[in-house]
Amino acid sequence: MVKGKVAYVFPGQGAQRIGMGLVDSQDSDMAKELFKLIDKKLGFSLSKLCFEGPDEELKKTINCQPAILAVSYIYYMTHCCGLRRLKLDKPAFFAGHSLGQYTAFVIADVINLLDGVFLVRERGRLMQEAEERNPGGMAAVMNLDKNTLNAICKETGVVISNINCPGQFVISGPKECLGRACKLVSSKGARAIPLRTGGAFHSREMESIIPGMTEALSKVKLHKAEIPIIANSSAKPIARPEEIREESIIQLSSAVQWQASIEYMINEGVCTFVEIGPGDKVLSGLIRRIDSDVEVINIKEI
Repeated sequence: MVKGKVAYVFPGQGAQRIGMGLVDSQDSDMAKELFKLIDKKLGFSLSKLCFEGPDEELKKTINCQPAILAVSYIYYMTHCCGLRRLKLDKPAFFAGHSLGQYTAFVIADVINLLDGVFLVRERGRLMQEAEERNPGGMAAVMNLDKNTLNAICKETGVVISNINCPGQFVISGPKECLGRACKLVSSKGARAIPLRTGGAFHSREMESIIPGMTEALSKVKLHKAEIPIIANSSAKPIARPEEIREESIIQLSSAVQWQASIEYMINEGVCTFVEIGPGDKVLSGLIRRIDSDVEVINIKEI
């Protein structure tokens, strides 16, 4: 019996893996049909890219963003019975890490699946173009206090782009600036680990794509979320279409407040988190570091 409230959480870029969704497509007619609809919407075989790669193509921002959303949604749809059986099908909140916020929008019925895939394909295209204009990157920083990291950011011109859990941040910035920042982090006895992204996401380097994303958002209809979504930029619940539209823009160049988002939900009575998406259970690990007393379940294990 589940105690307390339940929240669904969705991973972001970096969760992609060759072969993701293949078993579901083979075992489920519904999954197979959903992949067909998504492929038709995008005008190319995203499903084949998910199933077979190559990895260099799958990890491109323009491709991995719709791929992760599509597979996360299909995992959710094919495991609904397991969620109901375990009484995990009535979440109090949704939350997604960066790109995962769009998966939350789709599952919360704010936007339909095909509009969601279109939006993140456009988001990925715009972000990839920004990467090519101004090459940048991101790095995870482990075991460094926030004040010291803030000083390093100020000195080098990078910014904190994710606050993930106690002792783990992500920094973003132009490549040269990021390299200097990583050296300074190491000089403090901490670790800086470059991430598999080509751009300085969630930083001012993404401000140039705001007009393009605003135009993309204008092409889809947004609905009110019946279950609130915790916004990346504020760690507060949003539900109204205008809030969701605003968050989708602010999120591009603002830090992901993941630790604060999880803490907010825990303070609101959430005791069980269900991670829905491909990858290596990254969100589950972060949540356990934020609060080791909560239960974290991966949907693929249900």
